Amino acid sequence: MQHALLFAAAAAQASAAKEVVDLNPLSLIVNASGVVMVVVWFLIFTAVSVWFIAVLKLMQLSRWARADRLFEQEVAHTADADELFAAATRHPNAASARVLLAMQKRRDQPYALEAAAKRAIVDEQKKASSLMSILASIGSASPFVGLFGTVWGIMDAFLRIGREKSASLPVVAPAIGEALIATAIGLLAAIPAVIAYNAISKRLDDLLAAIETSTEGWAQLVGHAEPDWKRATVPATSPQGQRALLLTRQQKNTPTPLPRKR
Repeated sequence: MQHALLFAAAAAQASAAKEVVDLNPLSLIVNASGVVMVVVWFLIFTAVSVWFIAVLKLMQLSRWARADRLFEQEVAHTADADELFAAATRHPNAASARVLLAMQKRRDQPYALEAAAKRAIVDEQKKASSLMSILASIGSASPFVGLFGTVWGIMDAFLRIGREKSASLPVVAPAIGEALIATAIGLLAAIPAVIAYNAISKRLDDLLAAIETSTEGWAQLVGHAEPDWKRATVPATSPQGQRALLLTRQQKNTPTPLPRKR
């Protein structure tokens, strides 16, 4: 009878130990405790955010690149400023078109065309770079957040050893497992963030470089074009036309002064 009770107690202890030392990653994440639980779930949120931001930015840049390609194809052989502005009005989703429309506002000030174009390009860069700082922050900070969770989990393991007066596997395995899971999830969030940031930055730089190259040619074309107010014809019957006609006649009737003899 005594042997049977001892055998039952040993079996129950072994079953309890097996339940405690469950090193399944999913079980460790769900059953994480204290600070490690906060760190783990925060890193899971950042890992999911990386993929969401990466897909969103790739879709945005693809849409912008497609709109710019269509606009560039339409104005590839255009040599008139008015045709450029009309085409830009028909392509409001193209970044190049928005830059060109910003130049149109300074059309009567050729010296300010380059500054207006640069300012418009900076505005487009700000729009295209939205959410990129979040990717950079996740890529650089996630490993350290995971390392913080690891350090805290190891500290918890040592505290358990002190409380239980034992360094057996059932005592330290859960805390160490949670700690290592925190580091793993931190890397799982950081590695895709760095790869996505570099890939998206490359596409963004290519898009902006193409816009800057096109803008240089447009600035020369728009700068040499005659503004609308100079090309507008004033009716001779209007007060402006009569004043211009009178001024022209006065200039014709004014005798040219003879040079003085020395």
